Amino acid sequence: MKNLVFPCPEEKILHYTAYRIDEHITIDGHLDEECWKIAPRSSRFVDLLNGRIPIYDTYSSILWDDKNLYVGFWVEEPLVTATLTKRDSLIYNDNDVELFIAGRDAYYEFEINAFGTIYEVFFIWEEAYEKAGYSKLPEFKKDKPGVLPFYGVGFKNHPRGPRIGFWNWDFPGLKSAVYVDGTLNDNSDRDRGWTVEIALPWEGMKALAMPDNRALPPKDGDVWRINCFRFNQYKEAPPAQDSGGWAWSPHYAWDSHIPECFPFIHFSTQKVTELKNPGEK
Repeated sequence: MKNLVFPCPEEKILHYTAYRIDEHITIDGHLDEECWKIAPRSSRFVDLLNGRIPIYDTYSSILWDDKNLYVGFWVEEPLVTATLTKRDSLIYNDNDVELFIAGRDAYYEFEINAFGTIYEVFFIWEEAYEKAGYSKLPEFKKDKPGVLPFYGVGFKNHPRGPRIGFWNWDFPGLKSAVYVDGTLNDNSDRDRGWTVEIALPWEGMKALAMPDNRALPPKDGDVWRINCFRFNQYKEAPPAQDSGGWAWSPHYAWDSHIPECFPFIHFSTQKVTELKNPGEK
């Protein structure tokens, strides 16, 4: 795949080390456990299209143990709003944050708004559907409702071609929660923002890990591709060049569906509590 052209230069794709935990995490959105305080934060999210630093802070952290992958978001937002309350509504029509996790031949999309309403899709590259074994799994039969072709958003000429989107798929055992530091949908005051906490069981990632038989949970030194995003229903006023979409690692295209642009997440069996200089590489 190195000879294929993607909008993100390989040397600009970020790297991050995800450390192991032995502390229990309560999925309540507060991100107040000691492990979250110690965990390295991502760099500040930048504009998805141009890599510029936007008006508000957004950060993510990733942790893991034998049972789950944990992802946290810190979202600065002076006016926290949300409208959608039905699961699998088009959450990107609200202010939201999004998580994408890629396997070799498929990837998972998760979106959540400040109400805690979620949206999920599992995408399989069409050229890998048969040869990677997905066609043999009942949950990925193409004749089910909610299964549609997908060609990308702004980067429609992906070298791997189209995807098959399974909008009927739910991540097994997923837990997520939101905490609003302020007053949701009340613009009479100013808010600090909101935080998101997600636990994704490794057991639920079998479909992502299947094509290359990657270890679940990961082994020390294993690398996954994961990106985190924030999409807003507003843009910073000119002369700022704010696309309305921000990312941990920018894609330089209006499309979050480019796994080749996702950060490299290096899994370490070192306990996060052993870090002497939190946040440093």
